[in-house]
Order: sequence, then structure tokens, then C-alpha cells
Amino acid sequence: MTRQNFIGMVISTAMQKTVKVRVQRHFMHPKIQKNITRHKNFLAHDENELCSLGDIVRIEACRPLSKMKSFIVAEIMSPAKTWVDPETKEVKR
Repeated sequence: MTRQNFIGMVISTAMQKTVKVRVQRHFMHPKIQKNITRHKNFLAHDENELCSLGDIVRIEACRPLSKMKSFIVAEIMSPAKTWVDPETKEVKR
């Protein structure tokens, strides 16, 4: 049996070994006939703390690791685009 997989964007890395991932889904409204976007946030385990804000990741279901955390980061599909200012050494997006 395959595990449940989602692809989403990392929106928070404030916790230790945990990231918050926003997963969006698109569907056609049955009456209005417009495309609608809905999202849900999942907490995912990031053992080595490799994820950063804006990364696109694939999360995979696992056994419950805590009250709110039942997913792990399976892979980082595309890292966030960052740029380091040479004068001030600030990381900018």
C-alpha cells in the first residue's frame, strides 16, 4: 500500500526539527463553475533541518510523531530562490 503524499511550500521553520507546509488544492465549484483554491497546513518532521522558507517539498504520511505531526519531509523538490547582498551580507528573496 502506498503512503499518502502531498506537495507544498514551507511557510514556517520556527520549530526545532519541524516545518509547516502549506498544501494547495484546486477544484471547480459545482454551481459557480469557477476554479477555487483551498489550502491546508501540515506539520512535517525535518530531521536534519534542511528546509528553508519557500522550499517546495514532498511530505509523506508516517506514524504519529506528536499530537499534530504525522508527516515527514520526503524530499526537497526545489529550493527557495535566495540572493545574498554582497555589501550588507543580507539574504534576500
